[in-house]
Amino acid sequence: MNAGWKGNKQALPSKPCRGCGRTMSWRRKWARCWEQVQFCSERCRRQH
Repeated sequence: MNAGWKGNKQALPSKPCRGCGRTMSWRRKWARCWEQVQFCSERCRRQH
């Protein structure tokens, strides 16, 4: 019974969203392109 990764999420890198300023935490799907990630969501990207 694995409920997912339960590590220390505070140790992951984070940066502010270019559109709204909200802090984004690193995600596994962004592993290869973390430097290019600028927006927290598609909605935020479309608005800016």
